[in-house]
Amino acid sequence: MRRGDLVTIAGRIGGDYEGKPRPAVIIQSDDFPETDSVTVSPLTSVDADAPLLRLRIDPTPTNNLRHTSWVMIDKIATVRRVNIGQAFGRLDDAELVQLNRALPVFLGLAG
Repeated sequence: MRRGDLVTIAGRIGGDYEGKPRPAVIIQSDDFPETDSVTVSPLTSVDADAPLLRLRIDPTPTNNLRHTSWVMIDKIATVRRVNIGQAFGRLDDAELVQLNRALPVFLGLAG
């Protein structure tokens, strides 16, 4: 599992997202492979028209998504590794750059 990989997460990830398996992108640094959990941002197929909080990802052969999806920057969660499936795809370099720009803005770490 690497930062930028798309995976399926299951189990409790907090709030309204309990128990529903859903795709997510790994946002945790690759420098911490031994932790019991991994930090992710879930994906949704619902466009919230919030460009600072939602990163649009269109289906490609690299990401293997079936539908246009949005990374929910505002729904960051830490999930136990046992609740994360194998990577089924990956964000491309341009999408990773967008993700890298959006996360610090949302977390108040930019500027």
